[in-house]
Amino acid sequence: MVDLSGKVALVTGASKGIGRALALGLAEAGAAVAANYHTDKDGAEAAVAQMRAAGGRGVAVAADVSTVAGCRELVASTVREFGRLDIAYCHAGITSWGPFLEYSEDAFDAVVGTNLKGTYFTAQAAARQMAQQGNGGRIIVTSSVTGHQAVQYLSAYAMTKGGVEMMVRNLVLELSPHNITINAIAPGAITNERNLNDDPDYETKWARVIPLRRAGQPQDVLGAALFLASDAASWITGQTLVVDGGWTAYSPTPGFEFVEREGRIGT
Repeated sequence: MVDLSGKVALVTGASKGIGRALALGLAEAGAAVAANYHTDKDGAEAAVAQMRAAGGRGVAVAADVSTVAGCRELVASTVREFGRLDIAYCHAGITSWGPFLEYSEDAFDAVVGTNLKGTYFTAQAAARQMAQQGNGGRIIVTSSVTGHQAVQYLSAYAMTKGGVEMMVRNLVLELSPHNITINAIAPGAITNERNLNDDPDYETKWARVIPLRRAGQPQDVLGAALFLASDAASWITGQTLVVDGGWTAYSPTPGFEFVEREGRIGT
């Protein structure tokens, strides 16, 4: 239902989970996609191979978005490959569990560097390119329901997600004159490799506390992303679309025994 033919999209953190689903979905909708990765080259290249097998265009691009140089080179690489940039999805992020009273400086710097700094400077590099092109664009960032409701042991992570949502609201003032929209998507409990590695019972536990009685899947986030990237959302900017099966309506959580059992601090 969404046609992105002729568009060029960049997705950070595209080697697995939600990021991979976003990259594949944008390619299926017709966009040429730069699938960014930091360490998981095989995952990103497998996603690109899947795009090409389906007749799409894609390329895997390595970059560490926790550095400004990495963010800028990522956008430059995308433009060298495809000639322009129309859609930037700043998805790359790390989840960092740990009790506040024991949380370490290294863990704090890592989660802020990727989730907050990386999102900010990827958006900046993308917006500069879009403004230079002169015909607008779409920037979408990944937030989280933890930017809206408290979740135990995720204080630093939640802080970064609240921060990117405020960034989105502020940047409306500066990007709208360039016809660039910027919005956030705040996923709830999504079944992916990272969450299942943390807790093998993740899906079952969260299904008990979500009104729609299931944990989300990466494809649930993709639907929201395709809408915000499309012409149908051309007058929507500065907003956060929560995709959580109704969880933030009342926000109970399962237990986080895996944090307590393993004594995890900032991991």
